[in-house]
Amino acid sequence: MGHRNDALRAARLRAGWRSMDAAAAAISAHGQRFLDDRSYEVSARTWRRWEGTKPGWPSEETATVLHDALGRWPEDLGFRAPAGWIRPEAHPEEDMKRRTFVNVTAAALLPGPVAKQHVDPALIDYFQQQLEGHYVADMFLGPHDLIGTVSAQYQLIDKLIRSAAGETRRGLLRVGAAYAALVGWLYQDAGDLGAAAFWRGITQEIAARSRDPHLVGYSLVNLAQVRTDLGDGHGVIDLCEAALDDDRILPKVKIMAMQQQAHGASLTGDRTAVDRLIDTAGGLISRVDDDLPWGNACRRTPGYLEVQRATCYGRLRLGREAESLWSQVLAEIPATARRDRGVYLARHATAAAGAREPDQAVEIAREAAEIAAETGSARMLRELATLEQAMRPWHDAPVGRDLAEILAPVTEGV
Repeated sequence: MGHRNDALRAARLRAGWRSMDAAAAAISAHGQRFLDDRSYEVSARTWRRWEGTKPGWPSEETATVLHDALGRWPEDLGFRAPAGWIRPEAHPEEDMKRRTFVNVTAAALLPGPVAKQHVDPALIDYFQQQLEGHYVADMFLGPHDLIGTVSAQYQLIDKLIRSAAGETRRGLLRVGAAYAALVGWLYQDAGDLGAAAFWRGITQEIAARSRDPHLVGYSLVNLAQVRTDLGDGHGVIDLCEAALDDDRILPKVKIMAMQQQAHGASLTGDRTAVDRLIDTAGGLISRVDDDLPWGNACRRTPGYLEVQRATCYGRLRLGREAESLWSQVLAEIPATARRDRGVYLARHATAAAGAREPDQAVEIAREAAEIAAETGSARMLRELATLEQAMRPWHDAPVGRDLAEILAPVTEGV
C-alpha cells in the first residue's frame, strides 16, 4: 500500500485551506485569475485523488497554477514527474517570471487614453466606505482572498481619476493612494516583498500627485515597512525621518513614523532610541482626531504602541522584558483580530524561549500554529520560523519535539 501525499496536504494547510473541498475551490479561483480563464476548474474529486496514494500528474497549465498559488512545483508537492518533464520557466516561449510580474503590476499600469466619463463626487465617499470594509475583511481573511478585489478597485479609481477634474480628482487621488497602500500591505503580508515594494512606490506616486502632505508622509512610512522586513534599519530610519521633516503632518502620521522608526532603531541595536520614540509617540495618541479612513491602527489596535515596543524588544533579544509586555498586550487583543493575534502569539512564544521558558513557549505556539494554518499569512509563518530558531537549544528535548509536531503542518518548506 502506498503512502498518502502528505507534502500536498502540508502545503494546503499552510495556505489556510482546511479541507480538500476548500482547496479545490481556492485553486480553481486562483487559476481563473492567474490564467484569465473563467472556465478553469479543479474538482474536489481531483484534489482528493491528488492527496491519495496515486496522485498522478497535473497538466502543465495546472502545474503553473499550483506553483503560483503554493510557491512549489508538482514534484515538490508529492507528485511523481513523468519522463521528460521540464519546468515551464525553462521554456523559451514562456517566461513565468515576467507573467507573474505582469499579474502584480497590471492594475497599476492601465494604458491610456481611456474614454472620458462623468465622475460624480459621491464616488469618493463610496470608495472610502469600501476601504473601511476591506480593512475589516483583512483582519478575518488574510491577504490572498483580498488582493484581487482591492487591486481591481484601485484600477477603477485610476481610470476615474483620468476623467475627473478639480476637487473630485484630488479626492480620488487621496483615496487611490490609500487603496494602493492596502494592496502593498496585502502583498507584504503574503510574503511577496517585491510586489509590496512596487505597490508602496505606487502609493508614493499617487500621494505626491494628490499634494496631500499627510498622505506623502504615510507613503514614506509604507516604504519603511518594507525596509523593516528587509532588515535594513538605516533605511527605515531615513524614510521615517523624511516623513517627520514635514511639520504639517497629522499626529496620526507622526505616530506611525515614530513607531516605525523605533523598528529601525531596534534593527540597529539602539534600545534607548526605541523607548524614546515609542514614548514620544504615546504622548500624541490623545491628539489623534482626524476622520481619514486610512492609517487608523493606532486607534483600532488595543495597546498599539506597546505591541511595537514588545516587537522591538524581541529583536533586541530582551527576552524577559518582551515576554512580560506580550502577556499584557495579548490580554487586550479581541478574538476578532485573529491574524494579528496569531502574529503576536508567535512573537510572545519567541520571547518566552528567549527568557528560557521553553514549556511556556510551546503552549503559546499551539494557538499561533492553528491561526497560521487558517490564514496563510506569510508574516505569521516567518514569526514561527523565528520561534523555531529560538527553540534550537531544546531541539532534542521532549519540549523541542512537541514544538516540531505542532509546527510541522505550517512551517514545512518555509
